[in-house]
Amino acid sequence: MTTSIRLRSVAPVAVAFVLAACAGTQPPAPAPKPAPAPAPAPAAVAPAAMTAAKYYFVVLPEDGRMYAFGDVANYFQFLEHKEVALTRTRIGGSPMGSTLVFGITNDDVKSGKPSVAEQVFDAKLPPADDFYGEVFKNGRYYVFSDLKVMKEFIGSGEVPYSFTDIGAGPGGATLVWVVDSAGFKKGRPQVTIDRFAALRKDKK
Repeated sequence: MTTSIRLRSVAPVAVAFVLAACAGTQPPAPAPKPAPAPAPAPAAVAPAAMTAAKYYFVVLPEDGRMYAFGDVANYFQFLEHKEVALTRTRIGGSPMGSTLVFGITNDDVKSGKPSVAEQVFDAKLPPADDFYGEVFKNGRYYVFSDLKVMKEFIGSGEVPYSFTDIGAGPGGATLVWVVDSAGFKKGRPQVTIDRFAALRKDKK
């Protein structure tokens, strides 16, 4: 009788001890997963190489040099100030044997590659389907939609087929719309005429 009473009083203590021991042996909580590494920054994408020339501009001043440009901004800057900030020069490199000066851009300098005008001059860049060109010479604008005809004019100074608007250009300059024999039969090149006006409207 006495032994039975002692067992009942000790049992709860033993159970509590066992529960405490079990609680002390629980496995540790798993360590937090490391934060994912940040995604690498996307690599800079180089501008796509130009496959065709949309513009080609040439100025033939009285000093005999030839200035060539492949972008509108440099060309207009030269017409206004008679100089551009960045150039590459070829002594005696023009079709006439005079000094040839290419107006280039900051991107041309950074890339170290030939500018659009250099590639056009060297026949390494074909004209685009919507090619447009100008030659400013002796106070006249000679305007082209055919690069071959334009290069022939630069070398020879002759214009077999054209339409002329005297005093209709900027500052009263004469405009000469140069075409080939097939274009001459079609009449005035209105698309080219409109592009001449649009370039100067965009400039404003």
